[in-house]
Amino acid sequence: MSKKIVIINGHPNKDSFNFAIAQAYKKGAESSGAEIREIIIADLQFNPNLQFGYQKRTELEPDLMDAWQKILWADHLVWIHPVWWGGLPAITKGFIDRLFLPGFAFQYRENSLWWDKLLSGKTGHIITTLDQPSWYYSIAFGKPSVNQLKRSTLKFCGVSPVKVTYFGPIKTTTVPKREKWLKEVEALGQKLK
Repeated sequence: MSKKIVIINGHPNKDSFNFAIAQAYKKGAESSGAEIREIIIADLQFNPNLQFGYQKRTELEPDLMDAWQKILWADHLVWIHPVWWGGLPAITKGFIDRLFLPGFAFQYRENSLWWDKLLSGKTGHIITTLDQPSWYYSIAFGKPSVNQLKRSTLKFCGVSPVKVTYFGPIKTTTVPKREKWLKEVEALGQKLK
């Protein structure tokens, strides 16, 4: 049985290196027989603002419902995004705010601080780009985007394990270096990680 993978691209610019990463991962995974679906957040028509917080449900737009069906279908979630100001791009954060909702991704238990993890059984991989070395991002800043997406979102909802791959610094890389990184990403896809 082939592995079902959804690639979630959180970069708003289709000319970005993140889109090349997504295509390299897809190429590798398809060569290993995986079934691939993609969510390109920049293409979705939705309001990224959780307007009423959790006090009142905002109806999900058709694009968000379609994205959610892809997430439910997948065994493995591959998130690709840049790190901006230590965190996720606003459109990616809005996607999570609007979609990873109680009753969808998790469910609080009645009269309890505990919750049920509704995405249990799925695995994840975060592939992120930086404008600094990953060791510096980790030591100096505590890798806030990874903590947010990996720990506070994916693991909170039951996705585990979640691997992380960093590429950076982007702004000073050469074309040969980026080509090397794309081969590494393709290999990750071939290993279905």
